[in-house]
This record gives sequence, structure tokens and C-alpha cells, in this order.
Amino acid sequence: MLRRAMLLGCVGLAVVGSAYAAGNLATRPTRLELAIDKDLQFSKKEFQLETGKYYRLTIDSKAGDEVMFVAPDLFRNAWISQIVIAGIEVHPIGGIEGIEFDEDGKVDLYFVPIRPGDFTFALKGHEARGAVGKFVVR
Repeated sequence: MLRRAMLLGCVGLAVVGSAYAAGNLATRPTRLELAIDKDLQFSKKEFQLETGKYYRLTIDSKAGDEVMFVAPDLFRNAWISQIVIAGIEVHPIGGIEGIEFDEDGKVDLYFVPIRPGDFTFALKGHEARGAVGKFVVR
């Protein structure tokens, strides 16, 4: 009986051990692209994501005005590696509230979702105009 328990324990360790990622998770991110047009509409309303997978979200604003992209639930439930604006990297330790565009431009947000769920994104103050979408994390 003890031998059988030891054997099952070893098999269990082998299975659990295979669940861990080999190497650096934060390499070769999956690219996601989101554009904001002059009518404050998103080019895409839903993204399907996986927990533990590394993503690079490029947000390209052509709103022509000041807008703030917010996704508070995703930002609280993801590891944010960096934010890159015009080649300048920002490495947040805590969290972020949003990404504000004062004029047209692009930003890259690198992150790993760590908790599943449906997480809304929006342009703050413009939700009634339809400037909303969803990250579906499984």
C-alpha cells in the first residue's frame, strides 16, 4: 500500500510539474491591436485572452481630442510588464488607472492576465456613445 501511494505521489508530481512554464513567459507577446477613431469608436469590441499568456496591446488613437482608455478590472487582474510610448518604457510596480491620449498617438501595453473573467474597457466619459468593449479572459 505504501509503495502504491509513493508511486501515485511521484506521478502526481510529474503531472503538476508539467503545468509550470519552461523559460520566460514575458517573451514573444501575442499582438493585439485596437484603434480609436474620430467618432470615439473602437475598431474591435471584444478580445479573447488566456490567463498566463503574454500580450502586447497596441492602442492607436485617432480621436483628435483628449480621451482616456480605461480597463480597471483587467488592470487589477493582470501583471503589467511595461507601457511603451514613443520608445520610452514605463514599468509600473502598482497598477494603472488608465492611459490618457492628449492628442493622436500610439501606446503599447505589455501584460499577462492572471485571473479569468469578463473585463470591460472603455473611453472614460464616453461609454454612453458606445465607446466600450470587453476582454474575455479564460
